[in-house]
Amino acid sequence: MDRVALRGLRARGNHGVFPREREEGQTFIVDLVLSLDTRPAAAADDLTKTVHYGVIAEEVVEIVQGDPVDLIETLAERIAQKCLGHEGVEEVEVVVHKPDAPITVPFDDVTITITRSRA
Repeated sequence: MDRVALRGLRARGNHGVFPREREEGQTFIVDLVLSLDTRPAAAADDLTKTVHYGVIAEEVVEIVQGDPVDLIETLAERIAQKCLGHEGVEEVEVVVHKPDAPITVPFDDVTITITRSRA
């Protein structure tokens, strides 16, 4: 499988278990790696034979900005399922970053990484 990667998609969402997270929101960053066969698109030089990463980026932002969830695990799962809904995408790796997580000690980032496939 070939891979198309989108890194650093940013959107503001109101996800989290604490009232402040739900009320004030925070920035989430999403990285994706989409696995698919790009040979048909390359041979025909045809966008319709591959994944349109611009559309996927917009869909991911809509999910992050959409209905709040408690866990970034749930957010990652929603993003993965949306990506797998695109024809040709056989597998997706989703990383959701929560750099402003409500942690009381110094830290750089909190992430969840999931891999989902059609099989």
